Amino acid sequence: MPPTHEVFNQPEPLEDYDAAADPALLDGLEREEAGWAAAELHGLGRLAGTARAHSWAEQANANEPVLRTHDRYGRRVDEVDFHPAWHVLMDTAVTRGLHAAPWADDRSGAHVARAAKFYTWSQVENGHGCPVSMTYAAVPALRHSPKLAARLEPLLTACSYDFGLRPPESKGGILAGMSMTEKQGGSDVRANTTRAVPADSGGYRLTGHKWFTSAPMGDVFLTLAQAPEGLSCFLVPRVLEDGTRNTLLIQRLKDKLGNRSNASAELEYDGAFAWPVGEPGRGVPTIIEMVNGTRLDCVIGSAAGMRAGLVQAVHHAEQRRAFGRALVEQPLMRNVLADLALESEAATTLMMRLAGAADRAVRGDEGEAAFRRTAVAVGKFWVTKRLAAHSAEALECLGGNGYVEESGMPRLFRESPLNSIWEGSGNVAALDVLRALARHPEAAESFVAELRRAEGADSRFDDALKGLLDLLHETSDREEMEFRARRIVESMALLLQASLLLRYSPAPAADAFVGSRLGGDWGRVFGSLPRGTDAAAIIDRNRPRAA
Repeated sequence: MPPTHEVFNQPEPLEDYDAAADPALLDGLEREEAGWAAAELHGLGRLAGTARAHSWAEQANANEPVLRTHDRYGRRVDEVDFHPAWHVLMDTAVTRGLHAAPWADDRSGAHVARAAKFYTWSQVENGHGCPVSMTYAAVPALRHSPKLAARLEPLLTACSYDFGLRPPESKGGILAGMSMTEKQGGSDVRANTTRAVPADSGGYRLTGHKWFTSAPMGDVFLTLAQAPEGLSCFLVPRVLEDGTRNTLLIQRLKDKLGNRSNASAELEYDGAFAWPVGEPGRGVPTIIEMVNGTRLDCVIGSAAGMRAGLVQAVHHAEQRRAFGRALVEQPLMRNVLADLALESEAATTLMMRLAGAADRAVRGDEGEAAFRRTAVAVGKFWVTKRLAAHSAEALECLGGNGYVEESGMPRLFRESPLNSIWEGSGNVAALDVLRALARHPEAAESFVAELRRAEGADSRFDDALKGLLDLLHETSDREEMEFRARRIVESMALLLQASLLLRYSPAPAADAFVGSRLGGDWGRVFGSLPRGTDAAAIIDRNRPRAA
């Protein structure tokens, strides 16, 4: 090889590590009553850290889904073809129970274990998490119709990935999707114009156009339509019981910024058959059960994105040298990496707390249900928004190498805005928080009680908590509350993360987080932690570990 082509001072690829060897994740697993899942989680983590798993992600995104509207004879088929790598990713997720499996698991912490696995495997590839997440979230909404749930829930919870358009009850397992958004309404689903007309056998016929339908090759879809009784919720099968295709016409696939492995489509319901779900005229309260689950997964997926970017940045900085020292030994780079690690640990600790609340709420804990009502929306607003800035900074840690597709960082960056848009943009999430505080006093009380569990641990935290409570007390006018909603919810999110870190994280991390996020010594970019921060300890806690 010519001497000019000698390769040196380039990091080795990050391979053969355990993506689940994450202290914040593992601590949360034990704390939230799911320590029994540790062995299975590490098995998935070791797979997630292999070169072949990352090659599946690359292939699934480089070979995007392709729509086939008709077969060779001109018959309408409306099928989407996926690269084999997509099916490997999906099979791994479903057989490991990342979808709806917890709903059939009576063990305490089942939903926490699922959240930890979803977080770990999402670090490989984010797109296929969409149908996995929607299948998980569909079950509580479906339970509003017990007879329908009895028929389909065993298939939704089955750990069998059975791809292909066939009648649901002829398959080993099925996946669910959501088909709700319309072009004239967006988040204002009450403006939906899709019509539902009663049909034979207790069903309905739906006619209308859906602007965004995620994962259109799912087996069933929860949707909203205007029935005679008002806006109602329905479950639409792709294939009818007699084997004929339901009239769900895929008009086109969306050409998206990121999430390229996952198909998102415009659907036309042309008299499509649907089963009613829940009470007619109460479609929003019914489908909000699904939204609560997918919003939690937005937080989990964003935390996973932070962790994926962080481990790549730390790995690069430990091996790359500049000016006679490894990058990780350079004071400013160390500050940046420690700041990224703080953001990642705060997001992971929060998402595990939310998963624990969800698990206990499912099991009848009313206090945890009240906390979840506010906290999930707070987490959805904040963590999903922080991912974009976090991904950009992590990419920059790799320099020009991070801007090249082979590094995987551009794909991570393109994915980063998605979760802040999906299931309600930042404004929608912030207003939902205010609505919960106003309509559900128990939700406000439980949220504040959670913050107060760290009271007295740090004077800066106590001062910030007083400031938030004063702000909420002083701002009683509804229009003024809406105008200041983002400031209020950002403060709620930071205080919740700080409360958790003060109670559960090592002192260097908790002190740096409170000092930078609450103490007024936080710059507007990553890498501006206050002097005295033990950056080395924070980085060491968050470095990737060998499998």
